[in-house]
Amino acid sequence: MRKLVINMSKENLKALINGSDIRGIAVTTEEHEANLTEVEARKIASGFLKLLKIDKNIKRTPIRIAIGYDSRITGPKLKEALTDTFTKAGVTVLDAGLATTPTIFMATQFSEFAANAGIMITTSHLPYFYNGLKFFTKEGGAEHEDMEKIVEYSESEVISTTIGEVETVDLIDLYAKDMVRKIQEGSDMKQPLEGLRIVLDAGNGAGGFFASKVLEELGADTTGSQFLDPDGHFPNHIPNPDNKEAMESIQKSVLKNDADLGIIFDTDVDRAAVVDNTGQAINRNN
Repeated sequence: MRKLVINMSKENLKALINGSDIRGIAVTTEEHEANLTEVEARKIASGFLKLLKIDKNIKRTPIRIAIGYDSRITGPKLKEALTDTFTKAGVTVLDAGLATTPTIFMATQFSEFAANAGIMITTSHLPYFYNGLKFFTKEGGAEHEDMEKIVEYSESEVISTTIGEVETVDLIDLYAKDMVRKIQEGSDMKQPLEGLRIVLDAGNGAGGFFASKVLEELGADTTGSQFLDPDGHFPNHIPNPDNKEAMESIQKSVLKNDADLGIIFDTDVDRAAVVDNTGQAINRNN
């Protein structure tokens, strides 16, 4: 009977694999039953840790894992489940709080944090009741075969005699400063966007900081930017550059504010679309 329970558990986790990440329903609604809860998150954490030690050959002690989440309402509780599992296994957790997918990857690149791996809690543009996990090491994002290994290792609970620590880190601030610096150096200008009005639509996701910490620092006027505050219910429109309603929203904002450019992000800011001063979409997320 015990073997049957384990196999069924693995089958349930296997159903959450979506390409190179994990996606599931994190909020039970009238139409949907949650299948990605703290229970699943703990098993996934155990599987990921074993993947790092065995398949990625990370021997560092303690292993350092950065964790962040987008604006979805279930992000904090999933983070706590991951954190609890990791710290019991002696891992140092870098708690980034609200973050973006690129910032979590950069936690493995910035020497200030020196993370061996990162987990971003997000499921891109899907409705609020979904959530998911994206995984990174210093070499880049996880692959589909890594997801299968994580599921295979998911019952391998790791307990350490040493409890790991939790460090609160400000990834977004360092990431924004690094981006501004690189653009300034590349353009050989302190404020290359001076004189331009650029409207940002963050869709109430995690990317609202780009207006003040990136665009304005580079000289842009961001008057007219909208939906910058994180709200996991996404009350204004789906944060998806491929969504017709979302694109119409940024196009209207560009025209209304006589902007030179409009930018719209998805929830975790690994996708974007750009609109010109006539309201015409330039790239539509290509």
